[in-house]
Amino acid sequence: MTLNHESRKNWKKLYHPKCISRSDLFTSVASPILSVSEVNATVKDLVLKGLYNQTLKLYKEQLHPSVLLHASITVLPSVIKACTYAQNHHLGLQLHCVAVSTGSDLQPVVSNSLISMYAKFSNIDCARTLFAAMPQRDTITWNSMINCSIQNGYFAESLRIFKEMYVRGFVPKSELIASILSVCGKTKDLRLGREIHALVVIDGRIEDSAFLWTALVDLYMKCNDSLMALRVFDRMEDKNDVSWTSMVSGFAANGDYNNALYCFRAMQLEGIKPNRVTLIAILPVCAVLGSIKHGREIHGYAFRHGFNSEFRFSSALIHVYCKCGEGLRPAKIIFERSTGKDVVMWSSIIASYSQSRETAEEAIKHFHQMQMEGIQPNSVTVLAVVSACTNLSSVNHGRAIHCYILKSGLNSDLFLGNSLIDMYSKCGYLIDSQQIFKEMPVRDCISWSILISSQGLHGCGKEALQLFHEMQEHGVEPDAITYLAIISACNHAGLVEEGKKLFGRALKHNKMLLTIEHYACYIGLLGRAGKIDDACEVVSTMPMKPSTRIWSSLISACKVYERFEVAESLAHRLIKSDPENAANYTLLSMVYAESGVDLDGLPRSISPDWSIPSIKEGGPVRVTSGWKALKKTYASENYQFLSLAVDGNEKELPETVHFRDLSLKEPLFTRELFAHAMENSI
Repeated sequence: MTLNHESRKNWKKLYHPKCISRSDLFTSVASPILSVSEVNATVKDLVLKGLYNQTLKLYKEQLHPSVLLHASITVLPSVIKACTYAQNHHLGLQLHCVAVSTGSDLQPVVSNSLISMYAKFSNIDCARTLFAAMPQRDTITWNSMINCSIQNGYFAESLRIFKEMYVRGFVPKSELIASILSVCGKTKDLRLGREIHALVVIDGRIEDSAFLWTALVDLYMKCNDSLMALRVFDRMEDKNDVSWTSMVSGFAANGDYNNALYCFRAMQLEGIKPNRVTLIAILPVCAVLGSIKHGREIHGYAFRHGFNSEFRFSSALIHVYCKCGEGLRPAKIIFERSTGKDVVMWSSIIASYSQSRETAEEAIKHFHQMQMEGIQPNSVTVLAVVSACTNLSSVNHGRAIHCYILKSGLNSDLFLGNSLIDMYSKCGYLIDSQQIFKEMPVRDCISWSILISSQGLHGCGKEALQLFHEMQEHGVEPDAITYLAIISACNHAGLVEEGKKLFGRALKHNKMLLTIEHYACYIGLLGRAGKIDDACEVVSTMPMKPSTRIWSSLISACKVYERFEVAESLAHRLIKSDPENAANYTLLSMVYAESGVDLDGLPRSISPDWSIPSIKEGGPVRVTSGWKALKKTYASENYQFLSLAVDGNEKELPETVHFRDLSLKEPLFTRELFAHAMENSI
């Protein structure tokens, strides 16, 4: 049936997208009967322009009454696509029934559309059944089924189908190979990724593209093979912003922050402008490196190019300003100026407030304000609030957040469980922390380590040891953090022999790398027990340079057990290793003071300058640049003025300390002032 002029005019007004606005799509106008070719052309035109609801309206009014048009394999794929993007699951099932009843499902073009539809609807069982029943498959069929498996998280199945596809002689397109490489990266299957890399190089039928090589770079970065990723990247002829971003984000994810920053600079030198994703990837690098200079530069670049209004960028920028010690003022300004705040941005500002005790109350206030504005907190948000409660040592706030976690169904979250254990234990509620630990459905090494550490901090060394043994009985392998926690528990409880055994086990562990914190804790344990010689032997055999904390701990132990000769020798070694640190000289002076040595008889070679600086009588004592004087007299048990160096910076001691007449009976520089000066100079 053909259309007269008036009917065709009405039809154009009803369906043609150029003649009407989107709001007029469902106006009730009598629809004429169209020919097959006219309907096909109109459907394809509507789908091409993204007018999916209008396409379905046309199908219901024009195609449904005609059995002939149902079977048209030229129009059915377009209608199925419209149904897919319109999320009309019920109509999609009807279209599948129409295809089966008319035999159209045997055509690959129709079956491919149905597989893609079921992938979007997360109905992979129907897609599998349809794929298995297809008498013939083309490249698009295989692509559709592989993408269906990937979209629904069946990565192993997608890899199996890809192998079968290639064995049967089908040549995959570069986009499909990129998707498979992404799966290899997510599953850390480096072996298969290398095989696909070899396939790309050897098989000349595979189309070469920058998209494919970028996927290879991303694969090697995710599998922590930065060197291979760099080789692939260097051989790329066409490097775009996406490939550079893959390098930057890959280095950042692998903890190679300096190279990430180098790539970011090199990208701009090559004339490639960073995009929004690049900036979001490099900002955490600036936060870790403490480079506020680069953070500000990126902020300015984003402002000039209009990226600063993006939620994720603003969240990352808030993190940079807080992490780099700029305070909360810049972060607060960014947060308040953002128009549409999402849960990520709220989580960022709450996490920023949670970092210190002084601002932790603000974190809790923002948590409540966030809910009042209709934003539902996620597990990351709640984790930050629990951290705020921990810093406040506020068990009341902590219990309230704990109740929220239970009501929200987040109690199965492993990270939240660990943070609650930490919060209750640091607030002194060990029974509550143990109860949460028992109720956790899943426990990892961190869960055990936190509980062991909490027992140790409260002096419950034997209980900590029992937990350590239970942990191994449950099949959880202790890591370096666990050993640090249990050795620290032995240190606090004075369990010397147990601590020695545990440290020996940690040393023999092939896969464990002990840090200077482990050695400091163990040396402190030996020093407290009076085993000075054993502690000195550990110091001499350490694989790294002893820290000031280790020297100070050992010297303090020598003073307690009156091993003054050893203490003097260690103090001189400490001064030799760090001559600019005034606290080291203070420590030596205290050793001499307790051993009864007169400093007037000491050689001048101990320090670079023994001269006493001139200060105004009655003026405040200032800690001046460089080591100036270390002198003490014992006449009438009075202390003379002591000047300390603080890394070349002049600092003022409390105003209560003044230069006074030496005839005064009150000591000028008491042991407490020594400790204060040493604490402020480290």
